[in-house]
Amino acid sequence: MKLDRVTERSREILGSLARVIVGKGDVLERILAGILASGHVLIEDYPGLAKTLIARLFAQALGLSFKRLQCTPDLLPADVTGSFLFDQRQARFEFRPGPVFTHLLLADEINRATPKTQAALLEAMQEAQVTVEGESFRLEPPFLVIATQNPIELEGTYPLPEAQLDRFLIRVAVGYPSAEEERQILERRRARRQDEVEVDAVVSREEVLAMQQALEDVFVADVITQYVVDLAQATRADHRVTLGASPRGALALLKLARAGAVLRGRDFVTPDDVKAMAGPALAHRLILQPELWVTKLSAAQVVDDLLSQVPAPKTEESR
Repeated sequence: MKLDRVTERSREILGSLARVIVGKGDVLERILAGILASGHVLIEDYPGLAKTLIARLFAQALGLSFKRLQCTPDLLPADVTGSFLFDQRQARFEFRPGPVFTHLLLADEINRATPKTQAALLEAMQEAQVTVEGESFRLEPPFLVIATQNPIELEGTYPLPEAQLDRFLIRVAVGYPSAEEERQILERRRARRQDEVEVDAVVSREEVLAMQQALEDVFVADVITQYVVDLAQATRADHRVTLGASPRGALALLKLARAGAVLRGRDFVTPDDVKAMAGPALAHRLILQPELWVTKLSAAQVVDDLLSQVPAPKTEESR
């Protein structure tokens, strides 16, 4: 698929979602960028901000199969991957696939699952396969995980370890709507006369795969590659950071910058594309010095500071 066609189809997808999700065009763009970059998305925000709805609508608009995994402390790894059950009629064990066998999996409130169950997703997210009783099963592409978590409730939760956070290509926050946006939400619900809302499929699974592959044609100049490297190195050298971004983080930033360029109708990456995706791609990979909790400094603020400190190449050099 040509890049201009990817841009056109992406705008159709975002337009379809915008008819339901009010005033969150930038959030939808970032999530779509993560999907186009073949990555997994972590949505972290307060309850009631349409995190689950966004994941379901994306599956519908993209024409992908969708399953929801409600994470709880008693959820077992087999409840995620599936297990072998004995078939008495056939007198043999038969594999019954779990909810992970889908195109888009919503792991709702992922931090409520125990570490053992969270780890059951690691192989699927990284290798697109699961192994049960020593036998491996491939997941049909595209396999995408959209996970949600609530940052304020800590009782009965298990924070995601750094190794698992690093598997998420991008982390986004939805944020509260403005007063006008909230009024539109209420008006649309009243006009709809029902709670449930759906969108028609804009593209097919095959088109999604073609759009993902087309990102490889986006041109990345050497100065842009160096800029991404400089940002990743800066996170490791900052005195406020205990653990900086990994090389996987630098790769994630480059992939998201490519997707951002296509969404804006360009076939090359600019420094602004890198800056726009730096926070969502890198912040969740940083571990700050423990004593900084008193200052309420966030990893996103550190990334913003580094963006102002690391020299960016000129846009003309990126063409």
